[in-house]
Amino acid sequence: MAQSVELGNLESVLNRLVESGRYNSKSEVLREGIRLVDERERRLEALDAALARGLADVEAGRVRPIQDVFDELKARYTKMAEERGL
Repeated sequence: MAQSVELGNLESVLNRLVESGRYNSKSEVLREGIRLVDERERRLEALDAALARGLADVEAGRVRPIQDVFDELKARYTKMAEERGL
């Protein structure tokens, strides 16, 4: 099903990408662009969900002082380095 879209000054970008041989057709460029937008939207949704979970943890009191976390990580990786002779 053919559709018409107004691309404005992006038309020159589309033409350049096809003319360079990087893409075989304008449709291929547009499909790739839409796929990338869809992927970005899914990543943003996942990020929003992770942020909501983190905020819920804060509200529920499931947090630790950051310095405690840093001290624990430092001790863990110092031990690993010593075990490897580094």
